[in-house]
Amino acid sequence: MNTHVGPPSGAYAIQVQPLDDTATAQFGDIVLARSSRARVMYETRLTPTVYFPREDVLVPLSDETGFQTFCPFKGTATYHDVLLPGETLEKAVWCYGRALPESTDIEGYVGFMPSAGVTVDTGAVALEQPDDGNINGPLVDWLLREAWACKTPEILAQTLAEKMKASGIAVSRMSILIWSLHPQIAGKNYLWTHAAGEVTTYAPSYEIYDHPDFINSPLRHVSRGLGGVRQKIGVETEQSDFPVIDDLRAEGATDYVAMPLPFSDGQMNVMTLASDHPDGFTTANLGLIFECLAIIGRYFEVFNQHENARTLLETYVGPRAGARVLGGEIRRGDGDEIDAAIMFSDLRASTRLETQLGREAFLTLLNRFFETNAEAVAAHGGEVLKFIGDAVLAVFPAGDDPDAARRNGLAAAQDILAGLERLAAEMGADLGGVECNCAIGIAYGRVMYGNIGSRDRLDFTVIGHAANVAARLGDHGKTVGHRVVVTDDFDHDGMIPLGQLNLHNVTETVDAFALPERC
Repeated sequence: MNTHVGPPSGAYAIQVQPLDDTATAQFGDIVLARSSRARVMYETRLTPTVYFPREDVLVPLSDETGFQTFCPFKGTATYHDVLLPGETLEKAVWCYGRALPESTDIEGYVGFMPSAGVTVDTGAVALEQPDDGNINGPLVDWLLREAWACKTPEILAQTLAEKMKASGIAVSRMSILIWSLHPQIAGKNYLWTHAAGEVTTYAPSYEIYDHPDFINSPLRHVSRGLGGVRQKIGVETEQSDFPVIDDLRAEGATDYVAMPLPFSDGQMNVMTLASDHPDGFTTANLGLIFECLAIIGRYFEVFNQHENARTLLETYVGPRAGARVLGGEIRRGDGDEIDAAIMFSDLRASTRLETQLGREAFLTLLNRFFETNAEAVAAHGGEVLKFIGDAVLAVFPAGDDPDAARRNGLAAAQDILAGLERLAAEMGADLGGVECNCAIGIAYGRVMYGNIGSRDRLDFTVIGHAANVAARLGDHGKTVGHRVVVTDDFDHDGMIPLGQLNLHNVTETVDAFALPERC
């Protein structure tokens, strides 16, 4: 038996050679293909693969299945089912309809998936893969020894591009698009260019999904799992599939690749590279990057998971509470006693509003109510801790200035009233005569600010006399027609005295005052 050995290489390489015997692909006793014109592809660290001319396939194949994979050296592979009597071998055949320059010798040829139970007999020729050696160089050394110390994804991206250059990769532009979990932004796009020498970060909103620049871009193509994109763009007559290729050509780019950058949970992110070298990227260039993609992806995944955790905590418990949870306050009872102004803001007539508006329109109104509260609270240094039904609980920590906390709480309440008046004017007749209004109670005192709950289900909140009083003052305001009621330790000059109030579940009477605005 002759031994057919692939070419030795100290770097990533691809070579296609004719097979010097008849090759046969079989599924059990069924011959799927037989050819004396088969070719063998040798690719670094991969098993040699036999490709058959399409016309030498002896069984019917399905149309393209829609499943695709991408290789920056071969292109995007499409897959077909093998249709046998009484049996279908799903995605058992792949081919490259538009092979990249490194692999044009297998364009129009097909390969058979060993995982589908297909075996390939190469006759008297034994295929043997040479020793491919180890990956080394500045990029690999940095990834293994130093990349972990990068403090931000921007530093990681910039240093990554610089290490590519140091490894002889002629990259002139690099972008890394990472999708995120955020209520307002779709993800982060880190763009490095050799000309600028630094990374610019973009945070597109979810409107990106409908923007023509994204719809007609390789980013969308790769993110949807449709394979990668590789295009030599140095030839002026070349027809580009994406508008960005024309833009890059105008900037002097000669080669472009967009590769999937998958995370461990299957999330499909995108890395793009452009070169302005006359010959573009070499196989060794892209091979080095291709082999390092997994570890590059893991570094960015760590940053992304941390940012997602911070974003989700800020979204659901607020920035201050979220920071404390991320800082390690994750056990029941963890927290501090703080002095703070506590505000409880409740939407009035919510049942009538829901009946008048209908469920969908009422939810829109409720979200606008919450937004009005949240913006006012944040503008005055407070934080919304939670939404409770149709009510908002907010805290204004005192720190070293109790008077400022009280002033901020009262100013936020006044901004909420003004915001709701604007909202009511916008909705007008849609409210059907039902007022869009609120009842706000504000109290000041010492509260426990931290975790409460069961052993495995916690809530980060405030607990204490001031929180209870704030809620009850709001309830009292509803019954007497006042929108904002505060305790007597606030600056109540010009307010309406309400006297000593007996509040539900509050042991001692509370001296209270109301803003003069009435419902």
